[in-house]
Amino acid sequence: MVNEGAGAPRSRRGSHKVVPSSDQDGTGEVPCPSNGTVEVKHIISAKLQLKKKAEHLKADLMRQFDTQVNEFMDSLIEESASLGSSHVSTVFPLSDKEKSKLRHTRPSQGQSKQFVIRRSLLDELFEVNHIRTIYHMFIALLILFIFSTLVVDFIDEGRLVLEFDLLVYAFGQFPLVVVTWMCMFLSTLVVPYVLLSVWAGVYPTSNHRALWTVLAGSLLLLYQGLCLGFLPTYVVLKNGLPPASCFILILEQVRLIMKAHSFIRENVPRVLSLEPNKANSLAVPQFTQYIYFLFAPTLIYRDKYPRNPCIRWGYVATKFSQFRSISMQLFDLRAMVLCVFNSILPGVLVLFLAFFAFLHCWLNAFAEMLRFGDRMFYKDWWNSTSFANYYRTWNVVVHDWLYYYVYRDFLWMTQKRFRAAAMLVVFTVSAVVHEYVLAICFGFFYPVMFCLFMCFGMVFNFVLNDRRKGPIWNVIMWTLLFLGQGVLICLYSQEWYAQRFCPIQEPSFLDLLKPRSWTCTPQTNTAVDAH
Repeated sequence: MVNEGAGAPRSRRGSHKVVPSSDQDGTGEVPCPSNGTVEVKHIISAKLQLKKKAEHLKADLMRQFDTQVNEFMDSLIEESASLGSSHVSTVFPLSDKEKSKLRHTRPSQGQSKQFVIRRSLLDELFEVNHIRTIYHMFIALLILFIFSTLVVDFIDEGRLVLEFDLLVYAFGQFPLVVVTWMCMFLSTLVVPYVLLSVWAGVYPTSNHRALWTVLAGSLLLLYQGLCLGFLPTYVVLKNGLPPASCFILILEQVRLIMKAHSFIRENVPRVLSLEPNKANSLAVPQFTQYIYFLFAPTLIYRDKYPRNPCIRWGYVATKFSQFRSISMQLFDLRAMVLCVFNSILPGVLVLFLAFFAFLHCWLNAFAEMLRFGDRMFYKDWWNSTSFANYYRTWNVVVHDWLYYYVYRDFLWMTQKRFRAAAMLVVFTVSAVVHEYVLAICFGFFYPVMFCLFMCFGMVFNFVLNDRRKGPIWNVIMWTLLFLGQGVLICLYSQEWYAQRFCPIQEPSFLDLLKPRSWTCTPQTNTAVDAH
């Protein structure tokens, strides 16, 4: 027996006993020495191996537990989202009109995005004392940085140097920006809704449905191309708007186009599903629902969204309040390498600022004022171990639009036969729009963003996929992300200065496509600076 074999040698000297053990190869026994004591090295080895097995078992159990909890929470959210539409009739009696409206507004399970009341991830994390303390440390550093700048200026200049020349320049011609935006917004408010309403009123009872559909679709495309596509771009280029004013108009142009597409895309199937010769006013949403959607922090249209019971104006105020120069030298490999690594830190700061200021503060502030309940504008992208997961979690608002209206619709048109092609189309659309925004706002064509999306983005999406797990892959993801930000800041800033310090009087079409920073020489820069 085990207990007897293990304890008998303590009182008997000179005898040989064996102790069963699972640590021996083949025999399962550990020989005892002549003095009756078990060798210390075998005990230590057994304990270490047992500890290692326990650690592996603990890690496996924690991973399985985490996966099961995530799956359970996801299914619970989906069930809670569908509870109001699938079981409301059993709890509250509905009239025929309400049942008809519910039938038209109910999304099919597993086919449409489900909106539920949930908070932003950072708001939940800031309730943890340790995370909130780190956030307070950054606020303290920001306050000290501002204070030190004021003190140094006062000591060196004898006064406070409060210069806003850069800010005034960046937001130049702002009244023109406001007028242009009002025209864009009002046209988006009227034209798509009127076209849908007229078409929905005629289509069910008409004998020329195809003709009406082509006519309405042509008018919509004409409006999208001229009023939302051509007008803002013409205003920007004609008046030479500075960067910040350009970004306001061009980003709003893209946003309104995506909003109008989602509104039409979600409501056309309702009209098509109506019985022939039977018009139904419920097929077209109310005008107030469309207005709410244009301001709501989402690109997916729904007649109703989960909403909070009240507005916390203190929360709104909090979110709104939380908001090295490169020397000109000849472009070569050495200059590029130094520029990229010197630009990594500014690039990372731009990345974090864009995430925190827009995806967290700006969207949460508007969501609170609109009592918009679903605050999942991003997920925990910082924990990504693959670029595939990073693309899905960095900007959930845009990702949802690309997934439902580009990827899913492409698969529907091809009968789900070309998934790789669908992913390629998504990357192409995203890359083209990003490059279009930068080209119009900066005033030059330099497809760095497009190449990063289409080349490295596609490669990393397949190589660093969801099968990559572990901390090392998170380190690799962050390293490549930081390096990419450095490349963007470096190349675009060099081209920006080259366009201004090395102007071409009568550029040809090839000159417009060729980066100016590749041929801009220090001699030309010196002459321009001296002048």
